[in-house]
This record gives sequence, structure tokens and C-alpha cells, in this order.
Amino acid sequence: MEYTFFDLLVLIGSLGLFLYGMKLMSEGLQRVAGDSLRSVLAAMTKNRIMGVITGVFVTALIQSSSATTVMVVSFVNAGLLTLFQSITVIMGANIGTTVTAWIISLFGFKVSIAAFAVPLIAFAFPLVFSSNNKRKSLGELILGFALLFMGLDMLKNAVPDLRSNPEILAFLTQYTNFGFGSVLIFLLIGTILTIVVQSSSATMAITLIMCSKGWISFELGAAMVLGENIGTTITANIAAIPANVSSKRAALAHSLFNLFGVIWMLFVFYNFIDMVADIVQKYGPGDPTQLQAMTKTIDSETLNLISTADSSSLSVDQLALKEKFEGSQLATSYALSVFHTVFNIINTSIMIFFVGLIAKTVSWIIPKKKSDEEFHLTHISTGLLSTSELSIIQATKEVNVYAERTLRMFYMVKELYVEKDVQAFQKTYDRIAKYENISDRMEVEIAQYLTKVAEGRLSDESKNRLQSILRMVSEIESIGDSCYNMARIIKRRNEDKSEYTEQMNANVEKMFDSVIKAYDEMMHVLADFDTKTSVDLGYCKEIESEINELRNALKMQNVVDVNGKKYSYQASVTYMDLIIECEKLGDYIINVEEAVKDSTTLTKKI
Repeated sequence: MEYTFFDLLVLIGSLGLFLYGMKLMSEGLQRVAGDSLRSVLAAMTKNRIMGVITGVFVTALIQSSSATTVMVVSFVNAGLLTLFQSITVIMGANIGTTVTAWIISLFGFKVSIAAFAVPLIAFAFPLVFSSNNKRKSLGELILGFALLFMGLDMLKNAVPDLRSNPEILAFLTQYTNFGFGSVLIFLLIGTILTIVVQSSSATMAITLIMCSKGWISFELGAAMVLGENIGTTITANIAAIPANVSSKRAALAHSLFNLFGVIWMLFVFYNFIDMVADIVQKYGPGDPTQLQAMTKTIDSETLNLISTADSSSLSVDQLALKEKFEGSQLATSYALSVFHTVFNIINTSIMIFFVGLIAKTVSWIIPKKKSDEEFHLTHISTGLLSTSELSIIQATKEVNVYAERTLRMFYMVKELYVEKDVQAFQKTYDRIAKYENISDRMEVEIAQYLTKVAEGRLSDESKNRLQSILRMVSEIESIGDSCYNMARIIKRRNEDKSEYTEQMNANVEKMFDSVIKAYDEMMHVLADFDTKTSVDLGYCKEIESEINELRNALKMQNVVDVNGKKYSYQASVTYMDLIIECEKLGDYIINVEEAVKDSTTLTKKI
């Protein structure tokens, strides 16, 4: 057999170049778009239609449904998208990914973009080494585009010549004559191939090449496309493994959505194939079902000649045959692209009415555990209400939820302080870190919401409340930061292997109890803010004064104890850092309470 191990390496290398080009182009586009891409994904999901459109837009832009679904999973994990919203975006991503097939069909076979690849690289080369990040990302985008089509062109030329190697042809053809069984076999092949190469776009390119060379019929190519729709879901499921329960559900929803689509398509497969073939034959370049039959009637030498030779060196008959052959290639690639697009559009149009059912199904399959937390805005995730005044009420409720989350965060810090098991310690520490990240995101989300509310017509009282809420949100975020800082201090204590005395532990516990007392009072004050009742900060200030006095006393005692060698200086460092951080947290709490007090006082005056 003429196909050597070196030729196999060239084939694998060509696939690698295609995949690397796709990855580089996708990442370059994401960086060029910047945070605006994430903002679009997070903001344009107010209803299921907008969610689908957003998924189509983002995926068509970054040329990777896997990148979109992984991004969606991370957003669900961060609480920026609900499960319902994520399912609609994923549905749109399935339509958006069909753009890749159209690019390959329109340019990969009709126009040799590979011929322009090297000049494109020359243009991208200086941009890649630019110190400006935007220009550098643009250079990577262009470079990825060039490498993608260079890899595609090499892939077409690197695949084995089956006409010259009948033993390989026999291997392929033994699975093509089982009727509907062959459809199922090639559906499985498409699924496995996509899982292996981790890119439905790469599998689509391979499918188009296999069909264009006449190895498999158009209908078996369509079966492979269905398999790619199942295989592509594996990326999001892998990304969701370390994430929270909502992320796992979003990834599973992607799998179920595509699986349901493939199942109903199999029932109407042949009718659907005939419909697509008729459309392409009537409005496109020709009959896509004739390519395989045509390749069987042409000897391998002539087929190789019309595929590779320059048109000027061909006879009139060979030139006519070449045009006919290229027309059939184009018709088949168009038909596969039409099949891919129409299938995903119809599937999304049907399944969009069952988003709620899909959400309930995945929630039943993956039940929530006690340790799982779902992070998303509870009261203001659906956008502005009809009036700005009502929107402020919703924001006020959200601030209470925000404060409760930071309280849970502080209780986790208390658990962390006494935790002896290494694995349990790390698990709690990771949860605190996740809460801190969510806290930062919530501050931004609430602040952006209030900024939109401020654009509406507000009474003087509402303007004052809005300013107070903004101040509260900022201070509550500082509370979250303070809790995370304490977790880091405790972790540093463990890494330093510092031993605290019983008295040190008792002092820390006493400080923790004072902070919790301040926390509880803050929650009462926030409840008063929600009901617009007058607020008395007398008791709040007593607690804050108690925390300050305790901090001062412990600082003075620490100097005496270190000099008396009751514990090491190294232990005293983390010990005092912890005490001081508790005092800072107490300051942030009183700041929240004062914001409430100022608001209610001014409201009475108004």
C-alpha cells in the first residue's frame, strides 16, 4: 500500500493545524470583542427568543459552539445566568455553529483560500508581536483564519487515495450498505470522532472532505453531522465537572437538547434528506446525491488528474468532466450545510417551547445537595420593572439577599478556623473563594441595575434611597472581601504550622461572636430600611465600640505575650491579622447601618 506512516502523520498534522487555527481564531475574536462579548451574553437573555438570538450571535462571532457553551457553563457557575437562560443560549449556539460549515462550503471547496494563507500570515505577523493587546489579538485572529484554511487544504490533500488503495475502500464500504443500519453506524462514527478531536467544526470539515471525495454518500454524511451534534456536547460536560450543580444541569441540558433533536430526526431522516436534496438541486449548484455514483464511474487516474491538475493542461472533455465533478462536490457540501442549518433551526424552534420541561428534567436527574449553592440575583434578574420606583423596591430586596450571603460566608470562615481535616479545609476555603467572586459580581450587577434605574424619573426620596443602596452595596462587597481575607489568613496560619494557645483561640472566638452580633443587628437595620421605618443606631454603635475596644486590648496583650514567649512571633502575626480584619469587618457593618440611617433621616426631612 502506498499510504505510509509518514502520510498518516501528515494527515494528523493537517488536522492539528486546522484545529489550532480554529482555536487561535476563536480566542483572538473573543479578546478583540473584549468584555463586551460577555456583557452581551449576560444581558441579552431577558426572554427565550433573545437568549437564542444571543447564542446564535456569539457563536457565529467566535466560531465555536464549544467556547460558547463552556462560557455559558462558567456564567451559570458564577450566577450571572439562570438555568433557564443558559438553555436558550445553548440552543442558539447550535444554530450559530452552522456558520462554520457554510464558510467551509463556500470557500473551502470553491475558492482556494489556502493560496492567500501565507500573505495573510505576513500581514498578521507584525500585529502578533505588537505591544498593543488589541492589535495583538487582531493579529492572532487573522493568523488563526489563515492556518485554519491552510490546514483544511492540507487535510484534503493528505487523506488517502481510496481508489488506489482498495483495501482501505473495502474497510469503509463494508459499513455503507446496511440501509438504516449504516445511518446509525455513521451517526456513531460522527459522535466518536467529535469527542476525540473535541471540535464539531473539525469533524464537519472531515465529513465534507469524505463526501467530496465520494467515499460516503450524502445521506451517510448527514448521519455523521447528526453524530457531531451529540459529540460536541462533551466539552461543556467536561467543563462542568468541577462546577456547581447549576452548571452541571446546563451542560446536561445541552446534551438532552441535541439528543432529543437527533432522535426525532431519525424518524423522518430519509424524507428530510430528500427535501434537502430537492432544495439544493432546485436552488443550488446541483444534485448532491450523484457525487458518489459519479466517482465510481471515473477511473482513479482521471479522477486524480481533474482534481489536482491545472485547467489549462486538460482536454476539452476532461475540463467538462472537471466542472461537472466540482459542481457535484459543491452541491454535496452545500447540501450538508443546508441539512446542518435547517435541522438546528427546526430543532430549536420545536424545543424552545420545552425549555421549562428540559430545566425540570435536568434538575430531577441532577438533584441539588445540601452543599450546593446556586448563585444568581434573586429579585432583579429579569430587568427593569415598569417604573423606577418599583425597581428600587426590588433592588432593596436584593441587598438583603446580598447581605445574607456574606453572613453565610462569615459562618464558613468560623468553620474554617477550627477545621483540622486537610481535604475538608480546602473544600471550605474554595467555597469561600467562590463566594468572594460571586460577591464581586453581585456588586457590579446591582450597581449596573441601579444606574439604569437612575436614568428614569425619580422622586427626591427615591434618588436618596438609590444613593444609599449604592453605598450599602459597596460596603457589603467590602464585607465579602474581608471574609475572604480572613480565610487567607487562616490558610497562611496552617501553612506556617503556627500553634495557637487556648487563650488565643478563645480571644478569636470572642471577636467572632462580637462580629456575628454586629451582623445580626445589621440584618435588622436592613429590614427596617425595606419598610422605611426610622432607624436607631445606638445599639449598633455600642457593638462597634465593643469590637474596637477588644481589638485594642488584644493588641496590647499580644505584645506582652510575645515578649513573655507564650507563643511564637510568627503565630502572633496571623493572630493579630485576624483580629484586625475582624475589626475592619465591624467598620464595614456600621457603614452599612449608617447608610440606612442617613437615608431614613433625609426621607423624613423631604
